[in-house]
Amino acid sequence: MAIFRLNHAVLYVRDVAASVAFYRDVLGFGYTESGDAIPGAAFLRAPGSSNDHDLGLFQIGSQAGSSGAGRTTVGLYHLAWEVDTLGDLEDLAGKLSEHDALVGASDHGTTKSLYGKDPDGLEFEIVWIIPADLLTDDDRNKTGIARLNLAAEIEKYGRDARSGVGISRVLG
Repeated sequence: MAIFRLNHAVLYVRDVAASVAFYRDVLGFGYTESGDAIPGAAFLRAPGSSNDHDLGLFQIGSQAGSSGAGRTTVGLYHLAWEVDTLGDLEDLAGKLSEHDALVGASDHGTTKSLYGKDPDGLEFEIVWIIPADLLTDDDRNKTGIARLNLAAEIEKYGRDARSGVGISRVLG
């Protein structure tokens, strides 16, 4: 297969300024100048990304209805972004809670996830992946989804444990 990663996502939003503020102030995305050429559009880059942009936002106005995806229509369920450390996941849990945007937290065995919603109610996931050398058979063989106990995960792995080393990141 020739595809090896997602380069960027583009979302339709009601109010591009409100969405830019959310993704910038809550999730830490940076604004790029490339959005200035298209009225009602913005392009954002994730911290540390080398992409031209990771997220595009296109304003369609306050009259836009909510997404029916998963309820009344097919469509995208969510995007998932990986954080660097469990400490980053904990910090984002706090920021999402402060903005009433945290809607869930799950333990998937090999991954630890937060779920949030942006100003338009579009859902996203923020994930930390257990590094390959720390994975146990119990982690790999977990079935179902459990409630995330973030404090216990930090106690087990530490705030500075890097996400996905040997899985989503090249060893080294």
